[in-house]
Order: sequence, then C-alpha cells, then structure tokens
Amino acid sequence: MNPDLQRLHAYPFEKLAALKAAVAAPASLNDIFLSIGEPKHTPPAFVLQTLAENLGKLSQYPSTKGLPELRTAIANWASARFHLQPGSFTANANVLPVSGTREALFSFTQVIVDRNKPAPLVISPNPFYQIYEGAAILAGAEPYFLNCTPENHFIPDFAAVPAEVWSRCQLLFICSPGNPTGAVMGLAQLKQLIALADEYDFVIASDECYSELYFDEGKPPAGLLQACAELGRDDFARCVVFHSLSKRSNLPGLRSGFVGGDARILEKFLLYRTYHGCALPVPTQLASIAAWGDEQHVIANRTAYRQKFDAVLGILGNLLDVHKPDASFYLWPKTPLKGELFAQQLFAQQRVTVLPGSFLARATNGINPGEDYVRMALVASLEECVEAAERIKTFLQNL
Repeated sequence: MNPDLQRLHAYPFEKLAALKAAVAAPASLNDIFLSIGEPKHTPPAFVLQTLAENLGKLSQYPSTKGLPELRTAIANWASARFHLQPGSFTANANVLPVSGTREALFSFTQVIVDRNKPAPLVISPNPFYQIYEGAAILAGAEPYFLNCTPENHFIPDFAAVPAEVWSRCQLLFICSPGNPTGAVMGLAQLKQLIALADEYDFVIASDECYSELYFDEGKPPAGLLQACAELGRDDFARCVVFHSLSKRSNLPGLRSGFVGGDARILEKFLLYRTYHGCALPVPTQLASIAAWGDEQHVIANRTAYRQKFDAVLGILGNLLDVHKPDASFYLWPKTPLKGELFAQQLFAQQRVTVLPGSFLARATNGINPGEDYVRMALVASLEECVEAAERIKTFLQNL
C-alpha cells in the first residue's frame, strides 16, 4: 500500500465523534448540529425539477469535459461575477466541470505536484480545509502552513514567507472567503500573490466555494480571476479557481462545481480526469445549468444567512469574543476554555455540537492557531440557530 496513507490525520469529524463519545448529553434535549458546513436551506425547486425531468438521461455516459451548455453557463456566470474581459474566459479552454470542489482540490494537487523535484512544498493557510493537507501528502509533497491569527486578520502573512520556502513551493492554496474564519482577501493581496507565483513559478489554487455568501449586496468578495483581469492577465497564467453549487445554491448532494482559469493547466487536468473517472452525470449537468443561470435564489439565500447572523450575534455577542465574519456562514469565536473542552462540555450540557478549531489546524511555529476557537456553522434553520445560541448562552452563564 501507499505508505503515505499512514501520514494522514484522522478527519476532523472522526475526532469530533470520539470527543463526544466520551461524555453523555441530556436525553431531554434534541441535537443541534453547528459542526459541519452542510447547508440546510431548501434547494431551489426549479433545479430539482430540472434534475427530475432529465433522469432518463442517466442511460448516457457523460463526457469528462462536460456539456458545452454547462461550460458556457459557467463561463457566462464567472465572466459577469468577476468582471472579466469579454471573450477571455471561454467555455472551451478555461472551464472544467467537476464533481464538487473537494474531489477537484484533491485531484488537482496530484496533477500539479512534480515529485521528481527536490522537497516540493504545498503551502496553505492554517487553519485550513483538510483536503489541502491530505492531497499534498499523497501527491508526494510536504504541507507548509501559514498561521492565520487575529494579528494578521486571519489572512496569512505572505510577506513573511522566506524566499527558500517560495522556491520550493509548487502549489499555493488560498481560501477566500476563508474556512473557518470567513476572512476575505482583497484584490491587492491577490495581485501580490500573482507576482510571487510569477517570480517563483508556482500555481495558485483559489478555493472560492463561499464566495457567494456575503452580507453587503453591493460588495461581493473579490476573486483570483478578477485580480488577473485587473492586471490585464487574460490568460490567467498560474491561476486556477474552484467554485461549487453546494453553498451558493444549497445543493451539497448534487456534487457539482467547476475549476476555471489557466487553459494550459486545465488541459493537463482534463487529461488526468479522463483516467480519474469523475464525470458529472448528464441530469446533474442540466440541473447545474439551471442553477448557474439564476441569481434570485442566491440573493434569497444570503438574506436567510444575514437573519441568522444577526439573531445569533444578538444573543452571543456580549458573552463570547465573536464577530461577524467578512463572508461565509461560519462563526469563529474565541472560547473561554480550550476549544476541545468547550465543544465537549457544550455537548455534554446542552447537546449542541460545534467543531474545535484545533481539529482544523496544525501546530506551526509553536502554536496551534485554532486551539482557542470553535467553528460554528449557521446552516440550520433560523429557529434552530436561535435555540442553539440560547443554549450556548446558558452554558456560558453557568461556567
């Protein structure tokens, strides 16, 4: 077997299950889960209808590259959303549909890393989405983590990275809006990273699956493609983005997203995927076309999240060190107990599940930047989120 499998950490939710199994929760209370980033809002009815109407097309093998109509819908959406130069981001060269960003982030890393070069590095923020680490290890690279703390506003301090590290970097993961902090990178920061990628010859993989969950309708988060466009970099060289319908459209089970950017890189990624075997079923592709073509359901989605953030922060804002994020559906409160103990005791007393921040981070430069935090995903209904906040309030008052 691949010996690198033994280097993989247990997934955060396995650790969480073990943490909860060590205590008993009150039988009189129902479970409320704020731990997993799985949207619970109702999926758009018109998307489900499109899916149902085309189930007969499951008799067809899908192509790895996806339907031209889907790639066109994606190219149109991305071009409008990120203000790209007309004709620069094309359905044929710059878009590849994928079965969700999780699978794509992993497989993309296998394509990019050249294990024949000495000591390759994959750099990512810390805390981070666990796929970045596992993908790096199984591709034959070493993960290199950049701590995200209040001092740097939860955005990695890229300027502090030594030149020797950049020279070994083959792939840089960024996540904006960030998981778990919700921090958003600005265009100036993205442009600086593009300059570094040019100087040291590495690829930027921008995980933007939370990009459509923001609070001010007039100020959507910037994206890596947008930074390229402002630089006149219409070939998107060394830049690739990952987007999904899971959060944007409340369709996590559809497993539909796309990778977009540098055509030269996507050509090799497509070659890999023809062997990898993760083509989207045709009904899924047709449903995805409908989803990418509509913004009204996304606006309604953002409205629902705003209501939940306002309600929960109204209850907890004076009791926890917690603030509304720049974007996403997560709260990242600093806890009065270590995050693991806080999560365990909260479950034991109030049957509310949150995720310890330490499970999403690694000890780097003498600290685990998630150790004193928990992640709360406001994905449940408004009523459940309010009830969870009231239980957390009771828990905090009883400490």
